[in-house]
Amino acid sequence: MNYENILISIEEKIATVTINRPEKLNALNKATISDLSKAIKLLSKNEEVRVIILTGSGEKAFVAGADISEFANYTIVEGAQLAAEGQESLFDFVEGLKKPVIAAINGFALGGGLELAMACHFRIASDNAKMGLPEVSLGLIPGYGGTQRLPQLIGKGRAMEMIMTAAMISAEEARQFGLVNYVVPQAELLPFTNVIAQKIIKNAPFAIGKAIKAINANFEDGKNGFDTEIKSFGKCFGTADFKEGTTAFLEKRKAEFTGK
Repeated sequence: MNYENILISIEEKIATVTINRPEKLNALNKATISDLSKAIKLLSKNEEVRVIILTGSGEKAFVAGADISEFANYTIVEGAQLAAEGQESLFDFVEGLKKPVIAAINGFALGGGLELAMACHFRIASDNAKMGLPEVSLGLIPGYGGTQRLPQLIGKGRAMEMIMTAAMISAEEARQFGLVNYVVPQAELLPFTNVIAQKIIKNAPFAIGKAIKAINANFEDGKNGFDTEIKSFGKCFGTADFKEGTTAFLEKRKAEFTGK
């Protein structure tokens, strides 16, 4: 499939999806959200892909925000529809994906860009990265899950401050807050992220998907995370990967998982 605003490469079971609008600092417009949604859905079904890395092109920005020109004249109804459609088609879909999605934040991650990074399962940043949710400076609030995911990741008080001041934080501050797991020099960002992805690939894909589901359940209204964990734990016993993992352990060899 041809995409207007993203690039995809697949190597050693790792798919790297690069948002490619460098002249716009990779800002999210409708076409880019559509490209990302379609691409990630296809990659989720590709059995040769075990991990997805999401990053931006160039050295300045992961995603510097939404393309404001597209919605500057929207009505109340149109604004709510924009948020609902974006959350369902991309942001919530990424968060619930059974394959790990890692955000490699290579520069500015602002507004919808930070919200996209937060929808990923975890984040690694380059040392020049800056992050923030500046929507209130435009008379808006975050609309792609920012008011929900940021407090989950860094706590209510810090999230309140970041959103109400519209301030940016540095990569190191983001690491201290727990928003990103690691900060590395920009030249090392993708190689370092690939090392983490390779560690994930060595483990059982079915189990990883169930772990993602159980962890997410703890943050969903009306869901009992412990109950989800128990059921997911039980389902693992019915897989070929469980038999392979336990057999390999007892035989003192490395397991070779198939995702079955």
